[in-house]
Amino acid sequence: MSALYTAEALSTGAGRDGHVSTVDGRIDFDMAIPKEMGGSGNGANPEQFFAAGYAACFHSALQAVARAQKISLRDTSVGSRVSIDSNGEGGFQLTVHLEVVIPELEHDQAQALADAAHQVCPYSNATRGNIEVTISVSDD
Repeated sequence: MSALYTAEALSTGAGRDGHVSTVDGRIDFDMAIPKEMGGSGNGANPEQFFAAGYAACFHSALQAVARAQKISLRDTSVGSRVSIDSNGEGGFQLTVHLEVVIPELEHDQAQALADAAHQVCPYSNATRGNIEVTISVSDD
């Protein structure tokens, strides 16, 4: 299968306390372990990047599903919360909560659209069965 797009990034230094950049220069950040995990918190962290990427990707999937169903959307948003926790076996695990806002649709229709987007979103497909992802529709 041929890739539609490939992103390339490099981590240097000490991982979570190092530096990340993409070869095209669009991302160029110092990294830091969050204060909540015993670090300085004086930099970005992988969970922030994952949360931003998942929110944007899911929002695009939501728009695509709406277009396919001939539903016009305005003023929508997708919020993403990514948490890291111990998996109880010496490692770590992620959980994701996506909050979808579609002001012009009734709650049930908005939830059905969000559920359909969850079936086509590349992040959702990559994480399905691997991490807990919850999707809720909010009115604000």
